[in-house]
Amino acid sequence: MTKLTVAALQLALNADIETNIYAVSDLVEEAAARGAQVILPPELFEGPYFCKVEEEALFATARPVYEHSCVLAMQKLAAALKVAIPTSFFEQDGQQYYNSLAMIGPDGELMGVYRKSHIPDGPGYEEKYYFRPGNTGFKTWDLFGTRIGVGICWDQWYPECARAMALMGAQLLFYPTAIGSEPYDATLDTRHMWRRAMQGHSVSNCMPVIAANRIGVEDGQAFYGHSFITDEWGELVERFDGGETGVLVSTVDLALAAKHRAGMGFFRDRRPDLYGRLSVDR
Repeated sequence: MTKLTVAALQLALNADIETNIYAVSDLVEEAAARGAQVILPPELFEGPYFCKVEEEALFATARPVYEHSCVLAMQKLAAALKVAIPTSFFEQDGQQYYNSLAMIGPDGELMGVYRKSHIPDGPGYEEKYYFRPGNTGFKTWDLFGTRIGVGICWDQWYPECARAMALMGAQLLFYPTAIGSEPYDATLDTRHMWRRAMQGHSVSNCMPVIAANRIGVEDGQAFYGHSFITDEWGELVERFDGGETGVLVSTVDLALAAKHRAGMGFFRDRRPDLYGRLSVDR
């Protein structure tokens, strides 16, 4: 396949998981009706972003992948619409808890699970209390004749993550996200640098990036949306601002992107022999 149509969803979420599943499902159906084949909802769309506080009772909301309501609902929807849905969810695996993504293929089957590698810990984003660092390594997935990579939120700030997925053969990068205001500093607005960081991944790997973020105010914390899709040059071909609910859809010319990627020489001119410092933990 030389072309792929992708979509990013943006919406506000509330405390009722079933209401959120219905809202996301409606947008998935809209995206599919507009031709989207891979449809990206935001991170942890099951409910409000709960990592603002450390509350042990919230661990009870996690479920194993084959029992999670969001995963089960998206599997049914993916099979009905013949689309792929990277589905973020709060995973319980025995005594361990992860911020995870179930890759659901167009037959509705679970292709596997990616567990978020980079876990933030700061005011309003206290994820280390809830989630172990992922133990899956970075993952890529073969869909519709191409290969995609998916990171989760904080992963999106790390060029190493994007490059690793590209070296694993990804031709597009997807990032489900939950990000907004910084409770410790009301003057800090990260929405533009958040977007620019991923546009940089798009440029440096010469491939499209698709990011989906939530919107709305949750217990005083404002989530700023700004979901987007780039082309392989990092240009914003589709974008939302902070208030829109809806679907972004774009068709990617994979053959043209591959031609540009080869021509730019970013992978030809790598010097892995000089990058040893990147793997030293100090």
